[in-house]
Amino acid sequence: MKRNKIIQTGKIIAIALLISSSTIAQTKQPTRTEQQPATPTVVALSAQQAIDYGMKNSYQVKNALLDVLVQRQQNRELTASALPQINATGSLTDYLDIPVTLIPAKAFDTTAPSNLYEPLKFGTKWNSGASITLRQVLFDGQVFVGLAARKTVMDQRQASADVTQINIKANIYKVYYQLVAGKTQINLLDANIDRLQKLNHDTKEIYKNGFAEKLDVDRLTVQITNLQTQELETKNNIANGYTGLKILIGMPVRDSLVLTDTLSEDQIKQNILENSNYNYADRKEYQISVLGNKLNELTVKRYQQSQIPTLYFNGSYGKQGYSDNNNLDIFDANSSWYTTSYIGLNLSVPIFNGFSTRAKIQESKYQLQQSQNQLENTKLTIDNDVAVAKNNLTTSIATMDFQKQNMDLATTVYDQTKKKYEVGTGSLTDINNAQSDLQTAQTNYLTALYQAIIAKVDFLKAVGKL
Repeated sequence: MKRNKIIQTGKIIAIALLISSSTIAQTKQPTRTEQQPATPTVVALSAQQAIDYGMKNSYQVKNALLDVLVQRQQNRELTASALPQINATGSLTDYLDIPVTLIPAKAFDTTAPSNLYEPLKFGTKWNSGASITLRQVLFDGQVFVGLAARKTVMDQRQASADVTQINIKANIYKVYYQLVAGKTQINLLDANIDRLQKLNHDTKEIYKNGFAEKLDVDRLTVQITNLQTQELETKNNIANGYTGLKILIGMPVRDSLVLTDTLSEDQIKQNILENSNYNYADRKEYQISVLGNKLNELTVKRYQQSQIPTLYFNGSYGKQGYSDNNNLDIFDANSSWYTTSYIGLNLSVPIFNGFSTRAKIQESKYQLQQSQNQLENTKLTIDNDVAVAKNNLTTSIATMDFQKQNMDLATTVYDQTKKKYEVGTGSLTDINNAQSDLQTAQTNYLTALYQAIIAKVDFLKAVGKL
């Protein structure tokens, strides 16, 4: 089961990526409908092409970019609050019963009793009106601070989307090269099976001549069967890993994915020293912390500006029409229309609100201190990420080199042991031990190779150069 470590680990990573909230060849993604599935296609991708494909088709990336578009519209809503607000209204009223007002009878007859009233109808059957109003901010400190914060909020949302893209990119690299390592493992298993099958054939011939035991043949047959079973399980895990990678990059599961890149020691060691230096600003997480700190500064300013008077301009122009006709024609000659218009200024001066504003200002100052502390903590986190990633990369490369040498040595030992067995100076037990050591060395080398590429991806991500 140790030989399955690489592929099983990849399977876990792929599944974890699929459930995480929280990534090309010139191949067009087929259009899919519920009525008729698209025809499967074969897509061949290098690691970089898989990244490009994922950046265009990953649903996590799409949602992150939609968040940016949502924020852009929210910024437009805020901008609208500082622009003129123009509204038009209209009304039409049919008084089925015209309102009655009681007028003292003395208004018409001085001799009438004081408690006597005359009911009179005032108004017309049809009343109609239309008006247009204008309202414009002349000065409002909170609105102006909000306008100043638009770009900062937009930059923060974009940085968050970039973080999502970087995480998806790192995961695509890891799963991609994990599957590449899996293909290498299959090739090694095939070579081991071929080697044992040849040895088994030779042993059978020796057994026929009476120089070997039937037990030796049976042992080799058991070993071959175990390797074939292991190869079958490994292929199944790789197939599941391919499915996970497809979903990660947003590719239809029905399509066939072909990985064109290989994995080598030189590829891992390439340009390592060029990426040793780093700046905090290269990390999107740091940029988010800086922008968050700036937004908290603007929040303090916004509450402080709320204590300043606000000034608005407003105006209105309208027409009011009246008619006593029994029909709906309010535009006939008997209808009367009157104009109403005004302009004015509204000044609001905050005087006392129960110390609510002062509490909000103090609260926002505390939150500003928290964001400043978070910014410093982000620096420490980045320093730690880089230090750990650099140590892991150095150790992984050294381990990879050692395991490569050990695998080459195990191959040499097996070849020499086999030659001794063929000339009759060695035993089958020695060959079995050498074969077991070789398989262990191969597994260790593949594990070290994969861990090294993972360490490099983590290091590039830590220094902000992935």
